[in-house]
Amino acid sequence: MLAAAATPWAALGLIAALGPALWMWGFTVDDALIPVRYAHHLALGLGWRFNAHGPSTDGVTPLAWPLVLAPMARGDPMAILLRAKVLGLVAWAVTATVLGKEVGRVPNSPWWGRAAMLVTMGLSVPIAAHAVSGMETAFATALATSAVLIARRPRLAALAAGLAASLRPEMAPWACVLAAGVAIVDRAAVGHVILCVGLALAPFACCALVRDIAWGRPAPLAVLAKPSDLEHGFQYAGAAVVVTLTPLLALAPVALTRSPLALVIVLAGVAHAMAMAVVGGDWMPYARLMVPVAPTLAYAGALVSQQAPRVATAMRSVAAVTLGLVLVAHGGTAGRAVGHDRAALIAEALPLLAAAHHVAALDVGWVGAATDAEIVDLAGVTDPTVAALPGGHTSKRVDGMFLLSREADALLLYAAAPPPDGDLDRWTDAVYTRVLEARLARDATVERHFGPAAWLPLGRGGKGYVVLKARAAVEP
Repeated sequence: MLAAAATPWAALGLIAALGPALWMWGFTVDDALIPVRYAHHLALGLGWRFNAHGPSTDGVTPLAWPLVLAPMARGDPMAILLRAKVLGLVAWAVTATVLGKEVGRVPNSPWWGRAAMLVTMGLSVPIAAHAVSGMETAFATALATSAVLIARRPRLAALAAGLAASLRPEMAPWACVLAAGVAIVDRAAVGHVILCVGLALAPFACCALVRDIAWGRPAPLAVLAKPSDLEHGFQYAGAAVVVTLTPLLALAPVALTRSPLALVIVLAGVAHAMAMAVVGGDWMPYARLMVPVAPTLAYAGALVSQQAPRVATAMRSVAAVTLGLVLVAHGGTAGRAVGHDRAALIAEALPLLAAAHHVAALDVGWVGAATDAEIVDLAGVTDPTVAALPGGHTSKRVDGMFLLSREADALLLYAAAPPPDGDLDRWTDAVYTRVLEARLARDATVERHFGPAAWLPLGRGGKGYVVLKARAAVEP
């Protein structure tokens, strides 16, 4: 009887996941292709390296992700990315199905309130987008959601939370708070609470140990390449809490005090929001760092609706659903065209970079998919030497002499608009919005040693890349 009653809720959870994720299928991010390149080299037996013949570097924050991709990482990079997207879709579909089933089982909660929780989750474009981005986010989401759903088994819940934090290191505070909280709710002894926190930290600590042994630092290279900025971090965290929608469902301070597990989930969510602020947020669209914990907050909303007045539950549900509809109506799903634009960019770049040996660029993900040449990573995401330079990942102190020292024979500069009148000879006058590229465009050494070869458009908005190649004869 219970299984039959839960079936429609499982189906609703699946629909809430599959429909939006398939609609956002075309979404991806440039960084998704970085672990693809690492995994490809692993599959070829070349080791853990971004450049096939370069040094081993720690260019992937979710340390285990290239290992997950490696068994299917032979062939074209875009084909590998497609497989990663399918994996993410399956992981999220299964997770949402189980979550829907559990939401349906929450007693003493209005059915319409629980349905609104799943509808809100479906309207959360960030969840849908990052389920199919080709990155590790869908798996971190699956692990985080599993940790909450098996809270009655604190040690397993702590381990699942810790595994989520091994994929997303900024989730370590979330994992610790959740592990301690579920153990306390289970009325465990102090020693057992400490054990659960230890289990939550163990996968994170293992990753840090591997990094320290392999590359001489326990923190991911991204921490060095992208220094944190508290102002941006707090802005990011605040916006992420709103656009993911589900936190609004658990915004019930009084009712939370009467729902211990919901309170634990929300406190863990608060810890995660603070961690996002401390690490400086993220540059990727659709609040990527908030997504792994967003479904858990939908579940907290269902739990809290047991204790909250029906009117309050209705108000929160209407607010979350309305906000979701407004965000979608105002272009919230525009990112679904990113994948098509990126694939077209890569296809057009392939012949241009075919003869290159050392390609310098700031956005190394798509460039690594367009050429097997050595990539000079101007952001430092995969290059510890550049990562250690002053500046953020789009403003590193790189100049023309550095490019010559790395023997760069091709340089790609992102611009918000092409050179004036489409005249490539006026490439220095293109609209460079990022500090690093604007600086290189004014660098006399760059102008002397490189000449314009092509303009690569990115989508239909006028943005694109100026392709510069080493001059056949260097002017004195």
